[in-house]
This record gives sequence, structure tokens and C-alpha cells, in this order.
Amino acid sequence: MPAVKEQAAEWFHSKWGVPKEAYLECMNAYLEKETEYGWYLCLDGEKKQDMPDTMTINDVEFRVIKLLGKGKGGYSYLVTDETTQYVLKQIHHEPCEYYTFGDKLNSELRDYETLHKLGIPMPRLLEVDTQQERILKEYIAGKTVAELLKTGQMESEWLVQVQKMCARLYPACLNIDYYPTNFVPCDGTLYYIDYECNAYMVEWDFEHWGIQYWTMQASERTDKT
Repeated sequence: MPAVKEQAAEWFHSKWGVPKEAYLECMNAYLEKETEYGWYLCLDGEKKQDMPDTMTINDVEFRVIKLLGKGKGGYSYLVTDETTQYVLKQIHHEPCEYYTFGDKLNSELRDYETLHKLGIPMPRLLEVDTQQERILKEYIAGKTVAELLKTGQMESEWLVQVQKMCARLYPACLNIDYYPTNFVPCDGTLYYIDYECNAYMVEWDFEHWGIQYWTMQASERTDKT
């Protein structure tokens, strides 16, 4: 089983650019019955992930295209109503040894409002399904900065735009998650595609923590960095 998990996680990582460790964490959580979101492998390669075909937000159905990634607070899926693509985030309650949560959904909504008022470029929040703990966001099309760095692409303007975000965040005593998987450049604007923000601490600001990952030689983030 460990070898199969490693092989599957590597396949997902190579296909969609989400860190392999994130997939392994998801698989282990399911096998240890910490989540209902399951995984399986078909050795003929036809289907490798047990995802719902459809998901709903306030009784409106969306077709699931793929898993975009999994973070501390939830799973993000690319979905469509057959007209437009969106990001549907399902809040999860899996344990995280290095982070303490309160009400995850309310925190997500509060952080969105906070960053929106500061003018941080983000995908628009479109719908909230409180009962199912799901949110629907605008989809910012394109590769993340992390994916682009792996292909040798790096633009100085991205750093300029992050620093402009910091100029708004720091006076408000806030940090965001500066890891490059959380940023997508699109049509000249760098978007912060997560909504998470936290109280400012100098050791976690962009200059002292985040910037180390914004190079083509940067190592991948681990759970405790």
C-alpha cells in the first residue's frame, strides 16, 4: 500500500502541480477515517480519484472537473455550471498538528471581508452554503506562481505586486499565506487565491518567511514551514 500511495501521489502531482505531500496527507486521512473524502486506484489508469461527480451550493448543482488542492481548512475543486468555471471549497475538519482552528467557515468569510476592504486582489466570493460548509469563488484561470517557478518562469513584477500587498497588510497588522501556491498571475494582476489572513508576526511576513519560496531553486514547503 505505501508504494501505491507514493505512485498515485506522484501522478497527481505531475498532472496538476499540487505538492505530492498534500495528496499523501489526503490519502492517509481517508485511510485513518479522519475524513469522508475517499481515494482509490484503478490499475488500468481509467480513474484514479474518488471524487463526487457533482456538488451543490444552496441546491444549485455544479459538475466537478478536478481537485485543485487541499489546504489546512478545506478541499478546493474546479467546478462548472456548464457555462462558467468556479472554485468550490469544501471546509474539512481534519486535525492539523501545527495550527489551531475555531469556526473555519466563519473565519474564511471574516478573512475575505478583511482582505477585500484592504484592496487585496482576490477571487470574488460568490455564494456561501452554511449548512454544507461550502463556498463558491470566482476562478482565476492560470498556473500558480509555484507551478511557473518549476518551469523556470519568474517575473520581477510578481514580487513588486506582493510588496504592494504587504504595504496594505502590515499597517493593518496582518499577514497572509505567502507561499507561491496561493498566487496566480492573470492579465497583469497577481491574485491571492486563498482568503486566509493572520495577525502580523515578523517571522511570518513576506521578507522573513515567504520570499524564500519565490525562487526557482526553492524547496517545497513542508507542514511545519
